[in-house]
Amino acid sequence: MKTDPWPDAPELPRPVIMDQRWTDAVFLHWRIPRAVAAAFMPDGVEPDEFDGSAWVGLIGFRMQGAGLGNGPAVPYFGSFNEINVRLYSREPDGTRGVVFLSLDASRLAVVLAARAAGIPYVWSRDRFRPANSADPSTGYSVRRFGGGARSDFAVVPEFYVAATDPLSVHLTARFGLHTRFRGKTLYVPNTHGSWPLVPARVTVLADQLVAAAGINVSGPPESVLFSAGVRTQFGRPRVLGGTR
Repeated sequence: MKTDPWPDAPELPRPVIMDQRWTDAVFLHWRIPRAVAAAFMPDGVEPDEFDGSAWVGLIGFRMQGAGLGNGPAVPYFGSFNEINVRLYSREPDGTRGVVFLSLDASRLAVVLAARAAGIPYVWSRDRFRPANSADPSTGYSVRRFGGGARSDFAVVPEFYVAATDPLSVHLTARFGLHTRFRGKTLYVPNTHGSWPLVPARVTVLADQLVAAAGINVSGPPESVLFSAGVRTQFGRPRVLGGTR
């Protein structure tokens, strides 16, 4: 009998289009009304609720060794920090995904290529803040070019406790993204093992990215998580519906 609360990842549609590793992931999440999240959903999907609420996340991680297909990592452009604001989506058949409102990164070529594919990347100056002997906090800072929004957040992970509760699994067991592209809704699948998740405590939080994406939150995040990371692969996208 399966006792691991993490769901099995669905089989990835071939061919593999990208392979990468995500490390030092910080997850901050707030409850928001369903109607707020619904305004950002692409055609054919709706907010994926938990405990009667939709959720918005501010997530930072280090992209490492990204490469096309099963090939080697792309030098320089395959490794960078990413900080994203995201919502959670569900198709009528129950397929669950992520809807990105923004993704900040410092690699301009990556930003331009992703935006051409309908993924809302933003060119920013960002920094990873590693823990050290004087400060156990791990986090990220973002400064958008041109005087735009900025963000600073950091957490202290509780490495001695595993985060396996239903909310943590709901927010992180996501095997694809929904996005608009040329008037259609695409689902881009990915696969990875279970995140090695632990709860964490916020030590720094001064964020403008969530508000800049069009969502207002107040107070501390209800869910705070940290993960050392996972390896993931992306497969062939599929079209959900018709044009707007």
